[in-house]
Amino acid sequence: QVQLVESGGGLVQPGGSLRLSCAASQSTFRIYTMGWYRQAPGKQRESVAIITAGGSTNYATSVKGRFTISRDNAKKTVYLQMNNLEFEDTAVYYCNADRDSRIGSVQPMWTWGQGTQVTVSP
Repeated sequence: QVQLVESGGGLVQPGGSLRLSCAASQSTFRIYTMGWYRQAPGKQRESVAIITAGGSTNYATSVKGRFTISRDNAKKTVYLQMNNLEFEDTAVYYCNADRDSRIGSVQPMWTWGQGTQVTVSP
């Protein structure tokens, strides 16, 4: 069973930045489309950013221009650089491999990790 370990969350002021990391135990990590997702209280989990095995990226409209997804296949890690954070970005952030490279279609391939909390507050 693949294990996903997210880290890097925290409390940040509006306009601040955070960099999230997600380490996967899957040995063939490099062949998977990877995504970052978030779930705010009372809301459904939504996809935020996707990166394909070839390095193509897609972003939710709400984060485009502020968030950047990247990956390091040697480290089996996917990152999410979040800049100019807004109150609405407050959520638990998760990563996973996805069967679909489109934003808005959450089709996880592995068991979810514990996530990392991001709180944007003055």
